[in-house]
Amino acid sequence: MNTQKGFTLIELMIVVAIIGILAAIAIPQYQNYITKSQVSRVMAETGNYKTAVEDCVNSGKITGSAAGDCTAADLGLTASNLLGSAVGGDTVEGAKAATPKVEIVADGSAKIQGKFGNNASANLKGDTPKLLVWTRSTAGSWKCETSVEAKYAPNGCTAGASLTAF
Repeated sequence: MNTQKGFTLIELMIVVAIIGILAAIAIPQYQNYITKSQVSRVMAETGNYKTAVEDCVNSGKITGSAAGDCTAADLGLTASNLLGSAVGGDTVEGAKAATPKVEIVADGSAKIQGKFGNNASANLKGDTPKLLVWTRSTAGSWKCETSVEAKYAPNGCTAGASLTAF
């Protein structure tokens, strides 16, 4: 008796087709997951500076004031490889990372802005890089807004806002 062992060409083609279909579904879902996690990370990184900004506001250090600006050292700004170098602040490793931009106004309001760039997902960089902005009201409450699509926005941050860089 002569029995053959192995797979037929049809069986192999079916397996390849199934793998192709799974990849066509999984790859976009994975890219969406990565984009959403990057937005959440930038929200957390920029949100960490709210306490330092509160300290600067309470100390009277505002942007462009005679009393003195709240400096990057006062805020403890650290660079992120998800932020674009055009945001402002110090860059490290040859413009591979940048710090968020912070603005504190005399009336006690403030903004912390992160502009996506460098290693951020293509969905976040694009022709017009997306922004994530924390805004402090004069009463001291904070609000998060982002210009990313709603499907990428983390909980607690309003999506699709029309934001302009400051």
